[in-house]
Amino acid sequence: MTTVLDKADLKAKYAAERAKRLRPEGNDQYQRLSGKFAALAADPSTPFIEREPVADHVTFAFVGAGMSGLVVGARLKEVGIDSFRLIDKAGGVGGTWYWNRYPGARCDTAAMIYLPLLEETGYMPSEKYVRGPEILAHCERIARHYDLYDKALFHTEVSCITWQEAERVWRITTNRGDDFTAKYVAIGTGPLHVAKLPGIPGIESFTGKSFHTSRWDYNYTGGDAGGAAMDKLADKRVAVIGTGATGVQCIPQLAKTAGQLLVFQRTPSSVDVRNNHPIDPKWFAGIAKPGWQKRWMDNFVENMGGGLPSEDLINDGWTEISRRIREKALGGTPLWLARLLMPLRKAFGVASSSQSTAQVRAAFEEADIEKMEEIRTRIETQVTDPSTADQLKPWYSQLCKRPCFSDEYLPAYNASNTTLVDTDGKGVERITETGLVVNGTLYEVDCIVYASGFEYGANFQLKTGFDLKGRGGQMLSEYWADGLQTLHGLHMHGFPNAFAVQMNQGANMVSNIPHNIVDHAATIAQVVAHAERGGYAEIEPAQEAVSDWVKLILTTPPSMITSSECTPGFWNNEGQGWNEKFRRSQGHPGGADGFFRHIEAWRQAADFEGLVFTK
Repeated sequence: MTTVLDKADLKAKYAAERAKRLRPEGNDQYQRLSGKFAALAADPSTPFIEREPVADHVTFAFVGAGMSGLVVGARLKEVGIDSFRLIDKAGGVGGTWYWNRYPGARCDTAAMIYLPLLEETGYMPSEKYVRGPEILAHCERIARHYDLYDKALFHTEVSCITWQEAERVWRITTNRGDDFTAKYVAIGTGPLHVAKLPGIPGIESFTGKSFHTSRWDYNYTGGDAGGAAMDKLADKRVAVIGTGATGVQCIPQLAKTAGQLLVFQRTPSSVDVRNNHPIDPKWFAGIAKPGWQKRWMDNFVENMGGGLPSEDLINDGWTEISRRIREKALGGTPLWLARLLMPLRKAFGVASSSQSTAQVRAAFEEADIEKMEEIRTRIETQVTDPSTADQLKPWYSQLCKRPCFSDEYLPAYNASNTTLVDTDGKGVERITETGLVVNGTLYEVDCIVYASGFEYGANFQLKTGFDLKGRGGQMLSEYWADGLQTLHGLHMHGFPNAFAVQMNQGANMVSNIPHNIVDHAATIAQVVAHAERGGYAEIEPAQEAVSDWVKLILTTPPSMITSSECTPGFWNNEGQGWNEKFRRSQGHPGGADGFFRHIEAWRQAADFEGLVFTK
């Protein structure tokens, strides 16, 4: 049974477990799918088709055909910008959902708010948390609905984007000989699209089959992304390296079919209840009234914030985290009672509805201890072998690593063919021609599946593979050398008519990334439409406006989820902590709710304060 520790002992336990996993090289412990591993980066889903290079002009070019490019393209089409081009190294649209077709792939945020443009495309998700193939199909639906395949360039990588001073357009060149221009450009390559491998000694020596989860080889495993059984693994010894969100989803599927499955774990994930269910069409018809998806997205933001929301439409693991913190901050007062008392508290000056940073942190700590004890106890009820159950227990705060939700992962370890190889925080010692070595023991396998994730902390040029050369020849990587500089996370001084669609210096809402995208798309469409109606040639933020925005971002209190006290992970720079350069990548000091309120008011004012329009 779980031993309930007092707070001091628990913190000591967390610190000891963290110390085991610290690596002095931080993010440099990983390596890319390049050089001798370049073959692992190939697109297994769509054949490469030769084509003639493109040499034309479009009004708007977007680098990235994931949700960012799709939603921006949709909003631009709605305001009359028909000349729009997507560019992507993948063979089609979908971004991360194009690449990640591993068995069991599923969204961790409710589909009602995760899938963008549901109302516009008239689509009802099949489940509360839909599978990867359904998400990819929805991305393709958006592309068809808004005719975004027209002019798109797939299996194409941008080489350079250069501002042409005289013509006042962007020149874009690619690895396929394309050389064309665009009045506007935007970058939406996402934070998690460059696959990485663990830097394990001897990794290149393995002579068996190996692949990254984002390049799943169904020719080897059998089955398909739709859930068909991987029937070619019945006589195979399969190793999985990585027990993060991807591992939590694919491991149960492998356990059903592999002859022998060995899961190599450095740090166990926090795995909470999934509680998925189909969406009832009658219920959906009742709620799908005009504007319904925005109301649901706004409700999620409200529940993730620090206020006292009157209802929780989403009611998932994410909103439960915030609900627990609020109740602890209120000293145990139920939320319904706190809402009733709030007018009286304000009238008598007893207290404001907001809590101090210290109160919130204290409430977070108490709520977190309670939740993590529940998660560790749940493991004991689901995993029959006491030793395995003990090794699966996470000893850190829930938001130190990305929370996972699954009702299949823990029971998978009860299968007779599945073994957890816990490395006690050290990771795999080395890889040989025939297998993996942990604590001096060789585990021979036929196949290694790398569920090792994606680049997160790399700089802009390293992640995208290209750079923007702006006004006066300045490179965007140089402009951002000391940290992000933007207005609203979207506009960059010295880079006219260019937009960066990403979370940082904006809402920075990690629990529902598409909401960040949907909001930026609304801003881009409104700004571009204003420029086109007014006959403006350039849009650019004033440097003063950018500097003021960066100063505002730096007032944001350090995030609890990026604390250097956490066990190492991509949210805290692999345990190295973050300097001021990283703090520039935080969100609005008012949180996601504060940013969305600010930018909505900015759009409604329609004077575009901070931007300079030039004819």
